[in-house]
Amino acid sequence: MSKHSNISVRLTQETIETFESIKQIDENGNEYWLARPLARILGYADFRNFTNVIEKAKIACNNSSHAVSDHFVDVTEMIPLAKGANRASDSYKLSRYACYLIVQNADPNKEIVAQGQTYFAIQTRIAEVQQMEVYQKLTSEEEKRLFLRDEMAKHNLLLADAAKGAGVVDPKDYAIFQNFGYKGLYGGLDAQAIHKKKGLKSGQKILDHMGSTELAANLFRATQTEEKIRREHIHGKAEANMTHYAVGRKVRKTIEELGGTMPENLPTAENIHELEKKRNTPELPFEETLPIE
Repeated sequence: MSKHSNISVRLTQETIETFESIKQIDENGNEYWLARPLARILGYADFRNFTNVIEKAKIACNNSSHAVSDHFVDVTEMIPLAKGANRASDSYKLSRYACYLIVQNADPNKEIVAQGQTYFAIQTRIAEVQQMEVYQKLTSEEEKRLFLRDEMAKHNLLLADAAKGAGVVDPKDYAIFQNFGYKGLYGGLDAQAIHKKKGLKSGQKILDHMGSTELAANLFRATQTEEKIRREHIHGKAEANMTHYAVGRKVRKTIEELGGTMPENLPTAENIHELEKKRNTPELPFEETLPIE
């Protein structure tokens, strides 16, 4: 664990104001940060060194199945020189998510970087909560399942990226890592045991047959594990596995305290791909739905 892992959770008001002071709003009401002011705040005197961090963040963005061009936009910044002159210099217009990835790939030995990791993690989580307000408006179980399954797919990619950063690189090791998370959440059952208990056939995926309640529990497991690995700079396969297990177990404990049904005892749902087919099938005009006589 990094020596600054505890600092990262003690975000000061001064740091918040520092990052807020360079935030800008574009003509469409979207917030963004320019790369050069961000570099200066994070202690990178030479912007060429900071571009290396940006390139790593771009790779992480791409690996998370986000469009790099949506979060890292090439722009020109005017840099003030002596006697009021300015020089045009290449830079980037960065989304909040881009900044989050940048601070995750910046020098962890800088205290301001640890602070930045917390600041942008909080901002990203707020956005996720706001997005979940959309979920609250969904009325049918089918709509909730489709929404949560999409979120699960996105966050599993982020979790995989975090695990890779911790040293879980080999596909077999990642399968073991995933099983530790399942064991924590499902009372000791690994993926194979869950598959059997749910009565699934060969080739059927567990996540595709979860109802909204079970998907929500697994989404919380994935998001909290990813965040904990990054925040605490977890390193090594064994520590990553135990982190995943501990988070899964905590989610299970919360379900138990709330009097909920344990995830392994929740009913097996219809294959979600059938719901996707229904969602993507256009409705026929009324005349075409009449029986042919």
